[in-house]
Amino acid sequence: MPIPECREGLRFWYNSRMDMIETLGGAGIIPVIVIENEADAVPLARALVDGGLPVLEVTFRTKAAAAAIAAIRREVPEAVVGAGTVLTLGQLHAAQSAGAVFGVAPGFDPLIVEAAKDVGFQFCPGVATASELSQALSSGCKMVKFFPAEAAGGVKMIKNLLGAFRFTGIKFMPTGGVNLSNVADYLAVPEIACCGGTWIVPRDALAAGDWASIKKLAAEASALVRGLRSER
Repeated sequence: MPIPECREGLRFWYNSRMDMIETLGGAGIIPVIVIENEADAVPLARALVDGGLPVLEVTFRTKAAAAAIAAIRREVPEAVVGAGTVLTLGQLHAAQSAGAVFGVAPGFDPLIVEAAKDVGFQFCPGVATASELSQALSSGCKMVKFFPAEAAGGVKMIKNLLGAFRFTGIKFMPTGGVNLSNVADYLAVPEIACCGGTWIVPRDALAAGDWASIKKLAAEASALVRGLRSER
């Protein structure tokens, strides 16, 4: 499968040798963003970066996703922007063409995983069961999204899975129901590289263009990660 003509994001990734686990793990908390209006992308990204969260996941839940990713890559070079909710080959190609440097999905689709591998696009599929995790490992995945985290059993379920799968070296990114009150419990598990957080960009704050509030939420999350790591 050929790499799309517009591949600025992939060139950036190759040149910087970005490692998805290292990069997302370094951030600790990844804002999961739903952007309805492309014009919001750049000021939102700047607020998150200024708040200390430079690794962003823009979800393909809206028609503005690809344009938002491209705008962030163009205008906010400090941000590392990936694509979330990648469900189809079309979305995978659109994410690459827009400049996303990693992709995330809520479920495990072997077709999408293989397509991402074919073009060297770092990809994190979703799992919620031991069977799905086994399939992800068989496909060569090193990191999976655990989704929906709280509804699927939360930290307890991940620890139970690790009872059988810890030796594989798999890393998790729990998303769904993770918030400021419970994220520390997740990040205390060594095999959890990072958590996806929707609470950092509240829908009402985004709609109002309240970048100061979003920056504050990002700063709180960033400070929590730093505090946890200083205790280790």
